Formats: sequence, structure tokens, C-alpha cells
Amino acid sequence: MAEITASLVKELREKTGAGMMDCKKALGEVQGDIEKAIDWLRTKGLSAASKKAGRVAAEGLVGVVAAGTKGALLEVNAETDFVGRNDQFQKFVGAATKIALDSAGDLEKVKTTAFPGSGRDVQGELTNLIATIGENMSLRRSAMLSVSDGVVVAYMHNAVAPDLGKIGVLIALESTGDKAKLAGLAKQLAMHVAAVNPLSLSVTELDQAAIERERAILTEKAGQAGKTPEIIAKMVEGGLRKFHQEVVLLEQAFVMDGKTKVSKVVDDAAKLVGAPVKIAGFLRFALGEGIEKKSEDFAAEVAAQLKK
Repeated sequence: MAEITASLVKELREKTGAGMMDCKKALGEVQGDIEKAIDWLRTKGLSAASKKAGRVAAEGLVGVVAAGTKGALLEVNAETDFVGRNDQFQKFVGAATKIALDSAGDLEKVKTTAFPGSGRDVQGELTNLIATIGENMSLRRSAMLSVSDGVVVAYMHNAVAPDLGKIGVLIALESTGDKAKLAGLAKQLAMHVAAVNPLSLSVTELDQAAIERERAILTEKAGQAGKTPEIIAKMVEGGLRKFHQEVVLLEQAFVMDGKTKVSKVVDDAAKLVGAPVKIAGFLRFALGEGIEKKSEDFAAEVAAQLKK
């Protein structure tokens, strides 16, 4: 049996908000596997892990830019949040984001593109910035959205400078209708995406692994209630419909009124813009998501050094 350490219990508590003893029991049930322990706690109704597990941290800035029918996002990471407020760093991320737009969101192409006024490429300019500021930095990811006819609108939540911040969103709408009105709708949808963080545009585009994971949890919870197989099947399907309403953009309740489905908002917009409207895609970059930030234990570090 795997050793259930205090640090493992602490990590699970931080990710789920569950009690210490519940976390310890969960880890014991699944031989110390964190992800399985999260699922175990959810089946027992002891965790809101799906809402908390994504709260990871890394510093730097997300840049966003849109121009007509295309837009791009770029994330540049640094070691501390002070760098995100540094004027040199902000100018670098802003310029590199514009390069990402011209490079179709191809990160490798961005790195090797000439950086304006420097005589270096983007990666070389970042290396120079590292030496100047004194922190490690990296170009982490980039992506682009475009439509043939319509608009792509950018939104930055809590911007620290124009088009720079911690949560950047792009929304692409296809329509032959009024572009100004279309852009207004796209801005509201982008704000929705920033706030609600959908996993996919439609049910068919939702990751199958996420669906099966949710199905397994729902089945386990229904089975614990002692229901018949027929009732369990109905409960699971009902639970999946609710899951879709929580994580699929077109199925979610629009944040502007809290009740109208996003799909209906888009359909109704046809009257406003004078032509049918379709969400062609969306992108959302939250700074540091998916990066586990190392927790430094100074006392342990000193102890380790003394043993050498």
C-alpha cells in the first residue's frame, strides 16, 4: 500500500476543500492516487473538485489582439507577479502578441520572427529581457481564431494594461450581418466565456474522456442510493444533461441574465444583426492554468543542504 504522507493529504485538501480525515481516507482507498482520490471524494459528495482543481498558479501575462476577422492569444510566463507590472515586459508581450496574429498562432514561428527594432528574433529578445530583468521567462503558448465573414472580438478580464492581463478571450462569430452589432454581441459572449470557462462549444465537441469520467462518478453516486438499474440509468442521463449545461458554451445560461441559453441568445441575435449568426469558435487563456507552481519549503531545503 502506498504511503499516505501529510504533504499528499495537504495537496488533496487544497484541490478539493474536503476535510483532512476525508482526504486521508480517500487517498487510502485509491492507494495515494490524487486524481482518483478527487473522484472518490466527489462520489461521496465531499468535494467540489471540478471547480477547484484548476486553481493553479504561474506568473507573467496573457496578451490578446483582434483585427477584423482574426485574433490571437499569447501567454508569456515569468517567476513573479512583479514582472507582469514591468513596463519592458508589458511592451514585449504586447509586441509578441501582434506577431502571433501575423504568425497564425504558431508558437515556433513566433519565436523565430524578427522582433521590431531589436535586431533579434522574438526568442532572442526574450533572452535579452531575462538578462535585463533577472527572472526566468518563457513563451508558453499561442493560438489564433479566424472567420471568412463575420468578426473576431478580443476581451481581457481585469487588464493590467491595454489587451494584457491574466484571462484573455477570443470569440469568433460568423455572419453576413451588421458588423458593429455583431461585435457588441461577441464582446458579451467573450465576457461570458471569461467568467464561466466552458470546456467546449457544443456537446459533440466535448472531450469524450471528460464525459466518461462524469458518467462513472454519476453511476457510482446513483448506485450508492440503492436504486434499480433502470432508475440509475435515468439518473445518470439527467446528471449528464446538467453537466452539459455547466460546461458546454451553447448549453450554458447566459451570464447577462442568468437564464437564457447561449444558443438561444445567438439565434435571437439574427434579428438584431440582420442575418443568421453562428459561433465559429472561442479561445480562453487563463494565466498559469495547468502549471503546478512549486511550493518552496525553506526549512526542508536547509535540512537537505546540511546533510550533504
